[in-house]
Amino acid sequence: MMSTTTPRRKVPARTAMIAMSAMIAGLAAADPSFAQQAAQGNRAGAVASRSVINRVAIEGNKRVEKAAIEGELQLRARTPYNQAVVDADVQRILEVYRRQGRALASVTPRIVDLPNGNVDVVYSINEGDKTGVKEIRFVGNDQVSSSRLRGVMTTTESNLLSFFKSSDVYDPDRVDNDLELIRRYYLKNGYADYRLVSNNVQFDENAGGYIITITVSEGEQYRLGNVSVDSRLANVDAARLEGKVSTSSGSVYSADAVQKSLQNLTTEVVREGHAFAQVRPVATRDPATRTINLGYVVEDGPRVYVERINVRGNTRTRDYVIRREFDLGEGDPYNKVLMERAERRLNNLGYFKRVRVSNEPGSAPDRVVVNVDVEDQSTGAFSVSGGYSTADGFIGEVAVSETNFLGRGQYVRLAGQLGQRTNGVDFSFTEPYFLGYRLAAGIDLFSKFSDQTKYARYENRMTGGQLRLGMPFTEELTITARYSLYQQDLKVPNDFKQPFNDCTQPIPGYTRLNPDGTVNSTFCEGNGEASLAIKESEGKTLTSLAGLTFNYNTLDNTKDPRNGFYAEVKTDVAGLGGDSHYFRATGDARYYYEVLEDIVGIARVQGGHIAGFGNNNKDNFSQGGSLRIVDQFFLGPSLVRGFATNGIGPRDVSTLDTNANAIGGTTYYGGSLELQFPIFGLPRELGLKGAVFADAGTLYGYEGPTHFNTTGNTFLNGFAPCVRTTDVVQNCIRVRDSNMIRSSVGASILWSSPLGPIRFDYAFALTKDDGELAPNGARIGGDRTQAFRFSGGTRF
Repeated sequence: MMSTTTPRRKVPARTAMIAMSAMIAGLAAADPSFAQQAAQGNRAGAVASRSVINRVAIEGNKRVEKAAIEGELQLRARTPYNQAVVDADVQRILEVYRRQGRALASVTPRIVDLPNGNVDVVYSINEGDKTGVKEIRFVGNDQVSSSRLRGVMTTTESNLLSFFKSSDVYDPDRVDNDLELIRRYYLKNGYADYRLVSNNVQFDENAGGYIITITVSEGEQYRLGNVSVDSRLANVDAARLEGKVSTSSGSVYSADAVQKSLQNLTTEVVREGHAFAQVRPVATRDPATRTINLGYVVEDGPRVYVERINVRGNTRTRDYVIRREFDLGEGDPYNKVLMERAERRLNNLGYFKRVRVSNEPGSAPDRVVVNVDVEDQSTGAFSVSGGYSTADGFIGEVAVSETNFLGRGQYVRLAGQLGQRTNGVDFSFTEPYFLGYRLAAGIDLFSKFSDQTKYARYENRMTGGQLRLGMPFTEELTITARYSLYQQDLKVPNDFKQPFNDCTQPIPGYTRLNPDGTVNSTFCEGNGEASLAIKESEGKTLTSLAGLTFNYNTLDNTKDPRNGFYAEVKTDVAGLGGDSHYFRATGDARYYYEVLEDIVGIARVQGGHIAGFGNNNKDNFSQGGSLRIVDQFFLGPSLVRGFATNGIGPRDVSTLDTNANAIGGTTYYGGSLELQFPIFGLPRELGLKGAVFADAGTLYGYEGPTHFNTTGNTFLNGFAPCVRTTDVVQNCIRVRDSNMIRSSVGASILWSSPLGPIRFDYAFALTKDDGELAPNGARIGGDRTQAFRFSGGTRF
């Protein structure tokens, strides 16, 4: 069968051009923009064939710095014009704005002809409105609520607080990081079969922002069944290694705990001389019982050495600051677990935006090259902060700090405070790797003035310094050695506004006198006379003190803990010279447990004791106890909320001052229970939480002097019990010292505001010391309560 083809008629070139022109004219008449696009295309083609770029300019940018845009451009001056590069630059500029949350931005390139035949290229930008994340949706999360998963993410939804934050700006890199945080959260909480099904991001023009939909498959929550250690190395006892395992049978499976166990086991085995040892987890799931049997296999790994460690991308941080975070160096046996620990350490430093540790083959099969890629970020801060508390009144602070000083990894801070009842200046310097070892050495210098006349009728300025050396024994335990040398200068004000010493030093024209010229003690004691114990401590006191601090921390988050344990124990001895001589020990422990989702229970216990030795009495001026008043404990709401500052503890009741004259105690202990919960109905980003609490504690055991030489020569009335005689200034004090348990209950509002943390407490005292009746019918020596307490600060 034959096929036939109709021959095509050849159209002359001129005829074809006339037909095309007619077609373009018709399209231009129907759509004027088509003519503009065609003209621009023809012009761009003409420019591309003959022009060199004279200048690249940007206009219309207000929300994004010009330098940030220029850094993304590929088009350069003194290079041939290229339309493809211009188009690519437009997309790069749009990407910059998209990361700034302005997906509606548009960029129009404009070509400006120059007399010499070259051109300027101008990118005209219309920035548009801010486009944030309007909604974050979760699909498939049957066990964990969507609000909890949003709480794990750093990306947030747009709301009324968008003015103060940028976390609601859509950033694909940040979303990718959030997906990793969600994965870690599930694996940390027993969902070993978790997987991400999909992540769909769409821009909704009607909503004016992005809608993020994350679909997950949770699987079942597993608990640990049998946990064992299998050592396949000679001379390594598996039973001995079990103490290094952080996972235990019956607990919820946690990938973090498994990783921690791998680190502990690897470090221990390597320390014993098995340089090529590796530890790998072996897990067997039992879906029927929802348990995982977990084993840690300790065995010899491949004999691979670190040939070289390349540090790249650090423009500010010095190489050795990065290298010292590795527990192995060039020439050492390669260990994957130790490399992963170094990467986490580098991320935790806060010096870098990004840290990535990778490997590549070395020059031989048993050699590996480690590449450490980092990107420096700003670590300095200048802050102006202010706040108010019921203890210190209004206070402001100006501070300059640098966490990576000169790229050496050192911490430096200089701050000055000025407030109603307190002011001062302090300087702090810390070298985290002292003498090349993982020892944090530091120095603190300070001078602080505090006005205690509202609570104890004196003012005090403390000036001195401290040397410290911190030694991490494990990831959780740190021991810090301290030496402090400071001077306290205590003064008792005595003027018309604060006549706190006019029984001893009458104020002319103010202090009331008897007909015989002696001081009317009823008058001078009734206007706020300071205790003789406070007067005796007037002047300068030098304290030389050495101590140790034991710190144990397993909190899951130091800023907003939900689970974990924190404890701090301090022991001090003063007497290495100076005027004070005592032993002191204090402790504070807190346990956090998430009772229900977002509802956290906190149990806290604290206590302390101080005992004097030798002679603490200045110039043999007083006799009685062995401690100076400035060395004793003064407590209030930090022990039991609902009580004022210095509101608990021994008081001098030998005067008629009903409000003050707390003189401190030697022993205190207390405990509290608190339940923190979100205020339902409010967005998480608002940072508001509620709390209810119950506190109980006591302070007692005044061990200071009770008899004083008021004439400068002899002790009046010997050392007999203190007996009050009319219009005669006493030479001794009578102390009301009760060890009764004070207790309170209350509620709080906690606000992690964009301007700083703020806390409101309202407490009702259940039990307190009411004091005793004075001869004039007034009640003296009782505890001072304070139902409402507010503390907070701002940073701007």
